Amino acid sequence: MTRVFAALARIFFLLSILLSTAGLARAEEVFKSYRSVIGVAKSGVLSVTETITANVEGDRIKRGIYRDFPLTVTDAAGRVVKVDFKLISVERDGAAEPYRTENISGGIRIYTGDKDVFLQDGEHTFQFTYETARQIRFFPDHDELYWNVTGNQWAFPIEEASATVALPAGVKAQALDIFTGGQGATDKNARALEDGDRLVFTTTRRLEANEGLTIAVKMQKGSIDPPSVSQERTWWFYDHLPAILAIAGFVIAALYYSRMWLKVGRDPARGVIVPRWDAPDGISPALVNYIDNRGFSGQGWTALSAAALNLAVEGYVVLKDFKNALEITRTDKPKPPSLPTGEAAVLAAVQRNGGKLAIDKDNGPAVQKAGAEFRTAMEKEHRNRYYHANTAYVAGGIAISALFLLAIFVAGLVDGATVALVLLPVVASVIISLFALAIGRLFNKRGSLFTRIGALIAAAFLTFFAVAGALSVSAVVISMALSAHQIPLLIGVGGIVLVNMLFFHLMGAPTPIGAKMMDGIDGLRQYLTLAEKERMNMAGAPDMSPQHFEKLLPYAVALGVERPWSDTFDRWLLAAAAGAAAYQPAWYSGNSFAAGSFGDRMGGFAGSMASTMSSSLPPPPSSSSSGFSSGGGFSGGGGGGGGGGGW
Repeated sequence: MTRVFAALARIFFLLSILLSTAGLARAEEVFKSYRSVIGVAKSGVLSVTETITANVEGDRIKRGIYRDFPLTVTDAAGRVVKVDFKLISVERDGAAEPYRTENISGGIRIYTGDKDVFLQDGEHTFQFTYETARQIRFFPDHDELYWNVTGNQWAFPIEEASATVALPAGVKAQALDIFTGGQGATDKNARALEDGDRLVFTTTRRLEANEGLTIAVKMQKGSIDPPSVSQERTWWFYDHLPAILAIAGFVIAALYYSRMWLKVGRDPARGVIVPRWDAPDGISPALVNYIDNRGFSGQGWTALSAAALNLAVEGYVVLKDFKNALEITRTDKPKPPSLPTGEAAVLAAVQRNGGKLAIDKDNGPAVQKAGAEFRTAMEKEHRNRYYHANTAYVAGGIAISALFLLAIFVAGLVDGATVALVLLPVVASVIISLFALAIGRLFNKRGSLFTRIGALIAAAFLTFFAVAGALSVSAVVISMALSAHQIPLLIGVGGIVLVNMLFFHLMGAPTPIGAKMMDGIDGLRQYLTLAEKERMNMAGAPDMSPQHFEKLLPYAVALGVERPWSDTFDRWLLAAAAGAAAYQPAWYSGNSFAAGSFGDRMGGFAGSMASTMSSSLPPPPSSSSSGFSSGGGFSGGGGGGGGGGGW
């Protein structure tokens, strides 16, 4: 009896293992069958019904499945063309099924089911019915249906796949071929036969995930009606619409910008540049900077520094130079009835702060307010008098360009590669612009020798990475354009970006009075940078003296040439009498100057005033944000294809 119980226990244990194994086998989510019925019309339109029987276990298939269908195909000439696709119906288990579609890269995705409805475990049959055209390939000696029945991107194995093809009445197949396996495979694990007026293709082994069945049917030339000339023209336009829009956008933007530039952007004729030792029309140093830069550069701190320095030279303020700060102190000299606009704004800011305006981080808000008032006053008086930025015309060109770029997307005819070809040149142009701005800021710094050396090293690194990045992006873009046959699209988008960048800098133009002022300013710049021997040979030029140096120092700061001007005065001091060599300006309080060091110290101080003011500003307020992070022939060739998964 004990032996009987032991034997029964062993049998029960084995049955439990078998039942458990069977349960695991049933738990596999797999397509039991994938049957496709393809009707080929004489016009070339395919009517396709795909019936997929899936074993659902609530793992990856919870609500339904999704089917990805490509909307492009490679034609007989090797060109990637767009196909027509019309979804007729979606069913599950013999009844109409809710569905939704979305565009994906190069195709369409069809979801079956409802997000709030979960499927019961077990077998379910899904059916997709659709029509598609432009799938027939026309060769000189034959017509061909080259069709990827299942697609090669399914997430599930397919136990059995089959395709039944019905050709137009009277059309016979000249040859049949089959391909199975992963993308690019040439295995032939399937059979093909003619069954009356039908062609039947059936796999002979299970297809694993990402494996598919592709068929080929060779027909006599003329079996399928070729597209008419008008249809070919329509298709050509449809295929090349993104490139057409890009080229048209480039041409129209270029014509618009050229017309507007001829109208408002051409600089007036410039006169002969003659060195001069005074500002044209006696304008202030701040206004010299404003005209020379065609507006404010660097938020106007250089112009404000020149205004403060000129007030000091005129005796209205004293500049106190500390190690990491600067102080502008009002003197007892009465304010004149009129001052240049910028200098009046600076003097008002000093008086508003109790007669002392400290330029340091602790007083950043006051400095920021003074800078804003200075810029507002200057702009209010001088805007559009000396220079027209013509921003409205530039905005018009940008709007035209943006409209064409947007049209490429709105047309709904682009795939992932095309999107990249549109976006990469735009992104690259933004990066290059930011890079150029960063380089400009680095070289505009007028600090110590070490600061300038650091700026040079940083610029070298930025240049290296920018060039390397530009070459990499160019290689990627050109490679993508070649593989996607989209060189015209690349040329069009690149042209749109280029013409906008070009005319952004060209559209602004000085007014006639501005051009005249620029001639005089260029003459003053020449004088300030001339060698001493050349300056002495100028008829009527004043002799160098502390008064002459001080008078033109604010203008040198405004034009960014304070170094050569201060070095010239330094050499004059060394050659002058001992009394002159010990000269100390009354408007400056700081380190004493020794013979041979005035140019280095004074030029460095005057030139660094703008960076001192800029560095004193409080940092911009930080923004808080919250977010979450996610983190010959072959299988897969021809039309159709795609794949899908469960959801």
